[in-house]
Amino acid sequence: MGQGERRKRRLKARRGGLASPFGWGGRRKGSGRKPKGERAGASHKKKGALSARQAVHVTMRLRAGLPSLRRWAEYEVLLGAFRSGCERFGFRLVHHAVIENHLHLLTEGEHRRGHSRGMQGLAIRIAKGLNRLWGRKGKVFEDRFHERVLETPREVRTALAYLVHNARRHG
Repeated sequence: MGQGERRKRRLKARRGGLASPFGWGGRRKGSGRKPKGERAGASHKKKGALSARQAVHVTMRLRAGLPSLRRWAEYEVLLGAFRSGCERFGFRLVHHAVIENHLHLLTEGEHRRGHSRGMQGLAIRIAKGLNRLWGRKGKVFEDRFHERVLETPREVRTALAYLVHNARRHG
C-alpha cells in the first residue's frame, strides 16, 4: 500500500466514511454525459442568421408533472404574457397554439439577437405567471425553446395550418 492510498484511508476514517466534503465524486444531479437521441432537448448548436422577412415556428414544452395549459386560468396567464411580450426587441409574436403540455408559436424577428431576446423574455413572463398561479417555484419549461426557421411562403402556410389544427390532433 502506497503513501497516497494510506492518506486517502486516513481522511476517509476521519470523516467517518462519508463522501468528500467538497462534493466531488459520486452520483449528482446533472452529472454525466448529456442525453442524445429521443431524450435530448433543443440543440446547443449556434443558430444561423435571421432576416426580418423570415417567420419562425417555435415549440416550448412544459416539464413533466405540471398541470395542463388547457384550463381557463392558465390560458389567461398565457394571454397576459403574450400581450405584454408580443412586440419587444424587434421580436413579434404572430400566432400561438396552446396544447396540454406545450406551446406552438409563430414568430418573426428583425434579427437573430432580437428574436432570441424576445423569446427569452416571453418564456420568463410565462414561467413567472404560471408559477404564481400554481403557487410554486422552479423551472416551468423542460428545455430551451425549439425553433424552425421557415424559408418559403409554403412553409409558413403549412406551419400556420399546423398551429390552427393542432388541438384536434391532441384531443
